[in-house]
Amino acid sequence: LLQRDMYSSPWTESDSACLYDLHGNILQTLSESDCSQPKVAKSGCPEVEGTQVIEDDQVKQGGQVFTTNIRGQVPPLVTTDFTVTDQGNASPRFIRCTTYSLPCTADLAKQCQVPLAAIIKPFASLPKNETPLYVVNHGDTGPVRCNRCKAYMCPYMQFIDGGRRYQCGFCNCVNEVPVFYFQHLDHMGRRVDFYERPELSLGSYEFVATLDYCKNNKPPNPPAYIFMIDVSYNNIKSGLVKLICDELKTLLEKLPREEGMDTSAIKVGFVTYNKVLHFYNVKSTLAQPQMMVVSDTAEMFVPLLDGFLVNYQDSRAVIYNLLDQIPDMFADTAESETVFAPVIQAGVEAFKAAECSGKLFIFHSSMPTAEAPGKLKNRDDKKLVNTDKEKTLFQPQKGVYEQLSKDCVASGCCVDLFLFPSQYTDIATMADVPSHTGGSVYKYSNFQVETDGEHFLRDLRKDVQKSIGFDAIMRVRTSTGFRATDFFGGIYMNNTTDVEMAAVDCDKGMTVEFKHDDTLSEETGALMQCALLYTTISGQRRLRIHNLSLNCSSQLSELYKSCETDSLINFFAKSAYRAILNQPLKNVREILVNQTAHMLACYRKNCASPSAASQLILPDAMKVFPVYMNSLMKTAPLVGSTELSTDDRAHQRLSVMAMGVEDTQLLLYPRLIPLVGNKNTFEKPATPVRCSEERLTDSGIFLLENGQSMFLWLGQASSPDLIQSLFNLPSLAHLQGHMCALPELDNPLSRKVRSIISGLLEKRSNSMKLQIVRQKDKPEMLFRQFLVEDKGLHGGASYMDFLCYVHREIRQLLT
Repeated sequence: LLQRDMYSSPWTESDSACLYDLHGNILQTLSESDCSQPKVAKSGCPEVEGTQVIEDDQVKQGGQVFTTNIRGQVPPLVTTDFTVTDQGNASPRFIRCTTYSLPCTADLAKQCQVPLAAIIKPFASLPKNETPLYVVNHGDTGPVRCNRCKAYMCPYMQFIDGGRRYQCGFCNCVNEVPVFYFQHLDHMGRRVDFYERPELSLGSYEFVATLDYCKNNKPPNPPAYIFMIDVSYNNIKSGLVKLICDELKTLLEKLPREEGMDTSAIKVGFVTYNKVLHFYNVKSTLAQPQMMVVSDTAEMFVPLLDGFLVNYQDSRAVIYNLLDQIPDMFADTAESETVFAPVIQAGVEAFKAAECSGKLFIFHSSMPTAEAPGKLKNRDDKKLVNTDKEKTLFQPQKGVYEQLSKDCVASGCCVDLFLFPSQYTDIATMADVPSHTGGSVYKYSNFQVETDGEHFLRDLRKDVQKSIGFDAIMRVRTSTGFRATDFFGGIYMNNTTDVEMAAVDCDKGMTVEFKHDDTLSEETGALMQCALLYTTISGQRRLRIHNLSLNCSSQLSELYKSCETDSLINFFAKSAYRAILNQPLKNVREILVNQTAHMLACYRKNCASPSAASQLILPDAMKVFPVYMNSLMKTAPLVGSTELSTDDRAHQRLSVMAMGVEDTQLLLYPRLIPLVGNKNTFEKPATPVRCSEERLTDSGIFLLENGQSMFLWLGQASSPDLIQSLFNLPSLAHLQGHMCALPELDNPLSRKVRSIISGLLEKRSNSMKLQIVRQKDKPEMLFRQFLVEDKGLHGGASYMDFLCYVHREIRQLLT
């Protein structure tokens, strides 16, 4: 571990450095003044401009077709718009790797310190112009698998002996081809039905699973969604309960359904609660819904089976009736205490009784303080920040919730939590069950229907309509020489190989780390197969298979050339966010800097042409890695500041753990988009610029978004004409501070800006509340913390300072 703090180490005269490109050309000299003055003009340093690298890749590969028929092919950046044609390897939308050329030996891997990992999004959404996964049905015989390692039939199986046998690409075992599966080989040794069978010619596909893959050898029932609404005083008073009930009337019409089906097979149920739980019978034959109350929260049970989980189409009238009645039923409540763990337990018991999997949508507002299992006490202690005990703030309180996570996963019960807190609620504990069951946590602090209602409803709509699989178990198999050793994500693991998820949706990404257990061959390369067993929304058990082949090399230069920075930073973010549960933040930050310096020092020593020690050389594929790493180190969970909310820090930590590559990249390098030209005229929106204060102009209007937050920043000298066009106001001074949406005005600027905003909201995993800020106003401080190339408001170096510091570490490693 490094024993120095990067923000207090003195800078010496000899520490001036030059930034060089791969060919040894000087791009910029870094001196003491560069590293001590954050506002120094950095435009002459294009080799590390994140926006330039992103733009260059878009120009080079944007609009192109990426064909997956080449082993170890590095895909375009996640920010680039491209189309994928599957020809034998999984699309990068499903799997991305930190490097596409693995080192042949463990010693080589140790020397370079580049983590060997894959980020897998098994249910990633595909654009409309890409082919959905084919479903293969072998009937009662099920998918063909290797007898020894149990890998599923895929393009890496080599057919021999006239097609009667095949050699497994993963373990080299020679297997007999089942009689039903036999086919002759052509003159090239390939089966004549190669192109007719997705499992032989494609990287990703699905098998219909047989009863052997089902619990108790019975086909599963379709899943269910249970909506569980906290009807305590605050939620009724704020109008939240009415908002939810009104929205559900239309949202239930849009439950996910199988392709080609007219209606959804998903059943629905309803619970309200405060200190006690109210279950509702909404059977289609009833004239009115019936309520049953369970007040014994210590021994939770579901008081009714018939009529609790119903088909929405059949019971629509009774459900409408119920949703109309709920806000009135509790209109006069004075109850402010709530339970929480018993609510989840009730959902688990309901799914067990119905013998189905499903999801709980819990709308909750405060820390559960009522006398019941899972009661929490306030443990928010700012005195722990920047001490060795700070890690306890991120750790869930032990006991009930740990067991609940286990029960939920065993029952296929995913938990989505919508939180509306007005003070500390201990998210580290309350979000523990959602984070282990493949669920999501949404947080709306100090919620007000007028300003936050639409933001919440957009999140709810997206969440309910997501493509999703239930009761899932995933295994990652590899060819000989390396294996999966570690897993990060919104997952649960009972053993070292099986990743269990009560549900997995299109936004969830799991990060898998690999280690060598033997030498890899340059000739044969390396293979991985991700197999996910799950239940579809119509109740069919399926196996989703993703295959990927990588190169192997004994040359470090090949490894660095094949690195993928977007994936690397996803790995480092998740490994750091997991480490803060057990280590002091200072140690975690030092490890990050140390590994960054080691990776770049190894490249400098073994791959770059000989040059003076003062030269800092970055691998072509890792040009933006330092700016992403510096941004990661300034994120709320990794910055020890008493000004930051403990709940916000815990929430971000848990959110990132389940993110895919595109979400972490956007979070760590927000888009800063100038919306007007230099002459204060509206032009075609510019490409994003660097996330730095120096790119802002007094007369400019900028949109900033990172997938979680969105700001419209208005320069203090913005033209009154522009303000009139956007807000229908004569000047900036007339702008109200609480505005969170643009008025719908009939002029080109208004239409264009609203179109950009709605396009981004549609594209991102989460909805974002638009925050409108004026230059020099107090709320601008919140906006400025997203300018990640500048010095952090709560601690953390500017990008240039960080680069100089890392260079100094590299030089020390090389001497």
